[in-house]
This record gives sequence, structure tokens and C-alpha cells, in this order.
Amino acid sequence: MLSEDGITEWMQFLCFTVTAGLLAFIALERLREPGASKFGFLVLAGLSLVVALAALEEISWFQRVLKVQSPEFFLQNNRQAETNLHNLAVGSGSLHKNVILKLIVIVGLTHNLILPLLARKRPAIRAFVERFGLYLPPLAASIPYLVMVILSHLLIEHERKGELGEMFGAVHYLVTVFGAYCVGIATNHKPLFEGAKESGRLSVLFSMLLVFLLLVAWIMSAGTGVVGT
Repeated sequence: MLSEDGITEWMQFLCFTVTAGLLAFIALERLREPGASKFGFLVLAGLSLVVALAALEEISWFQRVLKVQSPEFFLQNNRQAETNLHNLAVGSGSLHKNVILKLIVIVGLTHNLILPLLARKRPAIRAFVERFGLYLPPLAASIPYLVMVILSHLLIEHERKGELGEMFGAVHYLVTVFGAYCVGIATNHKPLFEGAKESGRLSVLFSMLLVFLLLVAWIMSAGTGVVGT
């Protein structure tokens, strides 16, 4: 499950890919609205690009799937000898462990816990965040996500247990991006799909999509020959 090219890693890739596509779709739909903010469009489009790059980095730009040999630079400077940037050697560790993970922790706690808590007493904080085209996840989603990440680190003994936390994050952001922009959960943004009946049907279809992504991740991990845990 936690092995290289295992179901956890493929689930991250699939969630990142769908989230990137969803953000791009939302950005374009927002741009078509009367009086649309070009800055808000650029923010969402930029996030879409960042998430798409994260998806490609997660599977080393399809290197192992296509069985492509890493260039000499990555063989010498990448901790796993793979064609990606996040595993490049930095000090005694990698860019991922020494820099990116620390940024993820800071941004994740701020976005999922600190700002939503402050926004409960000061609505102006939420309004300020949404002015940039962004959103704050509801605490009902953020707290279970953070608890699962903490428990996975405390209770699981595995050298790659951090992959679970990353997968939880990928699923969490896919769900909350959909909730905020598509059906208007815990946000003042105008939802793309209005009406309780329409939103309810869409949410059911989205839940089916999540199950489908999990199934595809399992099939893809089996297809790459993963047999370890």
C-alpha cells in the first residue's frame, strides 16, 4: 500500500490531476461571469498549474510507467535516482523533506485550522481570503483531515508513512475545492451549480467519482507490479 507506485501514490496522482482540472474549469467559468476579476482568474489558474505539476512530480513524470532511464543529472543528484525535482538532494536529505514538507505543514495548518477558527469570530478574514478567489475549508472537513494525518504518523511504523498524510491531503483538497466552488459549501463564492436539488445530485456523482478514483488507483498499482506493503 505504501510502496513506490502503490495505491497510496496513485491515489495522490489521480486526486491531484482531477483537482487541477477542476480548478482550471472553475477559473474559466469565473472568467466568463460579468465583471469577473482577472486577478481571481490568475490565482485559480496558477493553483491549477501548481497542482498539475505536483501530480506529475508524484509519479516522476511517468518515468517508471514508461520505463525511461533517468538523465545523468538526476542519477547523481536525486535521492531516489528518479526524474523529479522534489527528491533532489538538499543537505543530508531531500528538497521534499527539508523544505517542501515544512511549507506544507505551515500552509496546511494556517489554511485548515488557524484562519477558519479566526474567521468564525472575524468574518472579514474569510472575506479577505475570498477576495483573492480563494476559500477556507470548513472545520467539519479540516479537523478530521488533520486528525487522520496526525494518527497516521503516530500509529503507523513504516519508512514511507508520510505518503498516507499526503494522500489524505490530496483527497481533502479535491473534496473541499469541489464543495466550495461547485456547490458553495462554507463560502460566499457564488457556486457554479445552484439549487439544492441540482447540488445534491452533483454531490452524489462526485462521491461516485471518488470511489472510482480509488478503484483506478488500485488497478494502476497492480499494473505496475506492486506487491509490497
